[in-house]
Amino acid sequence: MKFQGSQNYVATQDLMLAVNAAIQLQRPLLVKGEPGTGKTMLAEEVAQSLGMPLLQWHIKSTTKAQQGLYEYDAVSRLRDSQLEGSSDKVKDIRNYIVQGVLWQAFTADQPVALLIDEIDKADIEFPNDLLREIDRMEFYCYETRELVRAKHRPLVFITSNNEKELPDAFLRRCFFHFIKFPEAETMRQIVDVHFPSLKGDLLAVAMKTFYDVRGLPGLKKKPSTSELLDWLKLLVAEDIPLEALQSADNKVAVPPLVGALLKNEQDVSLFEKLVFMNQRNR
Repeated sequence: MKFQGSQNYVATQDLMLAVNAAIQLQRPLLVKGEPGTGKTMLAEEVAQSLGMPLLQWHIKSTTKAQQGLYEYDAVSRLRDSQLEGSSDKVKDIRNYIVQGVLWQAFTADQPVALLIDEIDKADIEFPNDLLREIDRMEFYCYETRELVRAKHRPLVFITSNNEKELPDAFLRRCFFHFIKFPEAETMRQIVDVHFPSLKGDLLAVAMKTFYDVRGLPGLKKKPSTSELLDWLKLLVAEDIPLEALQSADNKVAVPPLVGALLKNEQDVSLFEKLVFMNQRNR
């Protein structure tokens, strides 16, 4: 079982090595990188490439580790007991156990891929609460008094946007990879996957504009790969002429549909000031 990239995802050599190392070590792959660099999509493409079902757990600030294992719906059981008395359904507590994604992954009949997306959004104790389960691939359900063991070890992907530091004990159990922002050549390959018929001259000018905007010092949020793809999609859809993307003397100019690249007023204002200064220096 080896990941060698896919038609829909341009994976660098070091990223493919990281995925295969995690598979070999049977450890979760912890992927960090700027938002929009394809961390979530990596899990989707690896699962599809290896022919594995993908279970996804998207973490929120209110998410608790227990929800990934199971939840006991005591409210429904109380309601049913009031309506149905001591029926067979009410007597069997298993009818009120809601299996989480980890339970589903552990009991699947075939190996699955499991994505724990944006783990850094949760409380700082969240990763620690999953240490035993991820390490031993088992957990105990106290309500049914059963030990749930993994039939097959799932291929676990964990993504983080670095909003919080993760505990050392948790990091020790993972294989780590940081997705660097793509260089221009890799970015061209990514764009070609999504826009294979894009004209070369338009791509060249759009790429230069994108990296000029991204390289502006002081930006609160630099535009990412996903934002470049959104921008290119709009340029094609609106049939923006090549001349609108570049000035005659190659000075910095505000690109059309800049709202696809810059996502807050401070960055737009900063860019407009730079354009104004460049125009004055002509």
